[in-house]
Amino acid sequence: MRESYRDKRNRQARIAKEKENDFENRRKNQRRKENRRTNPDRRQNEKRFEGVERRTSQRRFGEERRKAERRSFEDKRQESGENDENSYEDIVAGRNAILELLKSEKDINKIYVERGEKHGSINEIIAKAKDARIVLVEVDKVKLDQMAENHQGVVAVVPPFNYCEIDEILECARNKNEDPFILILDGIEDPHNFGSIIRTAETAGVHGIIIPKRRNVAVNSTVAKVSTGATTYMKIARVNNLNDTIRKLKEEGLWVIGTDGDAETVYYNQDLKGPLAIIIGSEGFGMSKLVRENSDILIKIPMKGKITSLNASVSAGIVIYEAVKQRL
Repeated sequence: MRESYRDKRNRQARIAKEKENDFENRRKNQRRKENRRTNPDRRQNEKRFEGVERRTSQRRFGEERRKAERRSFEDKRQESGENDENSYEDIVAGRNAILELLKSEKDINKIYVERGEKHGSINEIIAKAKDARIVLVEVDKVKLDQMAENHQGVVAVVPPFNYCEIDEILECARNKNEDPFILILDGIEDPHNFGSIIRTAETAGVHGIIIPKRRNVAVNSTVAKVSTGATTYMKIARVNNLNDTIRKLKEEGLWVIGTDGDAETVYYNQDLKGPLAIIIGSEGFGMSKLVRENSDILIKIPMKGKITSLNASVSAGIVIYEAVKQRL
C-alpha cells in the first residue's frame, strides 16, 4: 500500500523534529562537560553558598525571634512590676509610722502582721487595731518583704495619699492665727530625703509642703516610714507648675525665699519672719532656673570644708529652724 503524500510529509517533519531535539540535547550535554572542565568546583561552591546562606538566614531569624521574645518578656515583667508596685504603693510600713497612723484615726484598709511571737510595740499596734475594728492578717515574713523594705514586722494598707490644695494650707495658717510658713520642694527625688524633710517640717510647725507633679518623688511607703508617721499630719499639695504656684503665693502676701549656694546673703542674716515660703532645690542640681528667677530673695548656707554641698534634708532642717528661732 502506497504512503499518501500527507503521511509522508508528517513522517519527514517528525524525523526532522527528533533530530533537532537530539542535536539540542547533545549540545546541552557538551556545555555541561565544558563547564565541569573549566570550573569543576562551581556546583560544589554553589551548594556550599546555598547552605551558608540558608544557615545565615536561619540564624538571623532565630536571633530576631529571640530578641522579640526577650522584648516581650521584659515588657511583661515591667508591666508585672508596675502592677506589683501599684498594688503596694499606698502602704505604711514600720511600727512608729503605723502607731501614728492609728492615733490619727485615718482610714486603714488592713494591717499585715508577721506571723510568730510578738514583742514590744507590735502588741500595742494589734490592740489599737482591734479597738478600731481594723482587719488584722498574720502572714509570713516573705510576704511583708515583698510589700516593703524594713517593715519591722508590720505593714498597713491605706487609701491613696490625700494631697491637699494650696488654699487648704493657707487656711490652716489662718485658723491657727499664724503667718503662713510653707516649704516648696523643687525636684527632690530621693524618698528618704523627702521623708526626713516632712518629719522636720512637721516638728517645726510648717503649715504645708508644696511639690511638683514632675521631677519629684510622691508620697509612698518609704516616704511615710522615714517620716515616722509625719505624713499623717502634714498637708502636702502637688501642683502642675511651681512657678504659677510661686506667683499665687506672692499674691497672697508671702515672701518666697530660695536656697542657692551662689547667693550673697547668709541664711541667718536674712529676716525669716512673717508670711514665708522657703524653696529647697534638688539633691544634685538645686533649684531650676525659672524657680530661682521667681524667688524674691536667695540665701545660702556657708560652707567651710572641702565638700561644698549638703544633703537636701539637712539644708532644709537648718533653714527651717532658723526661721523657727526668729519667729519665737
